[in-house]
Amino acid sequence: MDFDKILIDFGEYGLYQKQLIWLIVLPCVLPCGFHAYNQLFMAATPQHWCKEENNINYTSKLNHCLNSMNGTCDNWDYDLSRYSSTIVTEWNLVCSKRFYPTFALTLFGLSGLFGMLLFGFLQDGLGRRPAFFIYLLIENIFGIATAFARDFWTWLFFRIGVGFTIPAILATPNVLPIEFVGPAHRTTCILLTNIAHSVGMVLLSLILYTFRDWRQLALATSLPFMTYFLYWWRFPESPRWLLARGQFDRAKIILLKMAKTNGKNIQSDYFVQLKVTYDETLKIQKNKPCENYSVLHLFKTPNLRFKTLAVTFIWFVNTTVYVGLSYYAPALSSDEHLNFFLAGVVELPTYILLWPAMMKYGRKSLLCTSMLIGGCACLAATYSELDNKWTLVMFCIGKMGISSSYVVLSLFAPELYPTVVRGLGISVSSVAGMIGPVVLPVVNYVGTGSQLTLVVMGVLQIFGGFVTFLLPETKNCHLPQTLDDGEDYK
Repeated sequence: MDFDKILIDFGEYGLYQKQLIWLIVLPCVLPCGFHAYNQLFMAATPQHWCKEENNINYTSKLNHCLNSMNGTCDNWDYDLSRYSSTIVTEWNLVCSKRFYPTFALTLFGLSGLFGMLLFGFLQDGLGRRPAFFIYLLIENIFGIATAFARDFWTWLFFRIGVGFTIPAILATPNVLPIEFVGPAHRTTCILLTNIAHSVGMVLLSLILYTFRDWRQLALATSLPFMTYFLYWWRFPESPRWLLARGQFDRAKIILLKMAKTNGKNIQSDYFVQLKVTYDETLKIQKNKPCENYSVLHLFKTPNLRFKTLAVTFIWFVNTTVYVGLSYYAPALSSDEHLNFFLAGVVELPTYILLWPAMMKYGRKSLLCTSMLIGGCACLAATYSELDNKWTLVMFCIGKMGISSSYVVLSLFAPELYPTVVRGLGISVSSVAGMIGPVVLPVVNYVGTGSQLTLVVMGVLQIFGGFVTFLLPETKNCHLPQTLDDGEDYK
């Protein structure tokens, strides 16, 4: 049974969907980037120098690990003009401990990898709504607890708890809206959620200017998540998922509410006829909706297997490059707050261009073009003859390119996966994507003082752009419901 055809009778993009997006989804998206990137600044390393025992004389060389007698330094002074406190200044994570912040960022990404894999099973097994709020509760507890850590290892434990939830919290606002609207309106939903995410990054840069103490920053970026729980009673389950899982009566309640809000008149016998069609559909389907699906179902048939592998690789490239450029932004110049602000604000113009472009040209060509432009810009930024201003310009073009492709992919990937395994498919792709953030901190650490990160980002985008050619276009196509639908869609 094609849910997109049913949706026409209840309103493909009426008042119900608009209230869902503007009053529930978008407010939930705004602070999503807070926990994803606040660690970069909580663990920032200011200029530092060895403190002599008499607390008067200092070595003349900044970031030097030896005292004036050429002995190992045990105490340091820090330049606190930009930060009043970071975990580095509080626990002296410099010299022999300077890898600790990188190690913490690696474990932060690794925890997200495992968290996203589990989330896929919860999302397709329990539903979109309960899975989201389970992870939200975990994120709130560990996020607030971070501010009260008394040593590095306790702080790291809390950050691992936060990292476990980040990819899942980011993914839900992208998956849920497109399951409520018709094919022609999915582009609007994805663009709106991505605009809200970019605005959230800009807001984070403003918060960074306000809170210079890492404990205050941890609280300031955690408390907005508490407001999510105000939406518990208004946060609906996806009727598309309910029907795919055989829960007709629960889907009926939501559809009736949708029809009432959208001003649609539904005949009294509508659901009687719909139930007959629904039961007949179940009889002829090879894959029953109550079946417990696993990762193996994504690889059982040739066409679905290929799409899963291709989408997974492209997702890996997009996540790696997007997060990688965001991580790299503070290192572009001495003003890391301004750099991070620019990395967020340059995304916004791309959405103005993408809105009509995705409506006209579809997904595949834009995804490919965006990745190729972004990749070439990243490689151009490494050209030794460019001054700092032009390097920053090329970096911003690269960020715009990957931001564009990430938006298109957020819409493209869910449209390729069948409903019964959509959450699981996105989860698998996201897990592969999280491999990048696990490795990126080490790449940045090894490439300190060089442009290794930009070279890696550029090559990955160009290669991913060519892989995109092999996937089908999904513009204005109905979402596949079953595994058979996913296999037939080429």
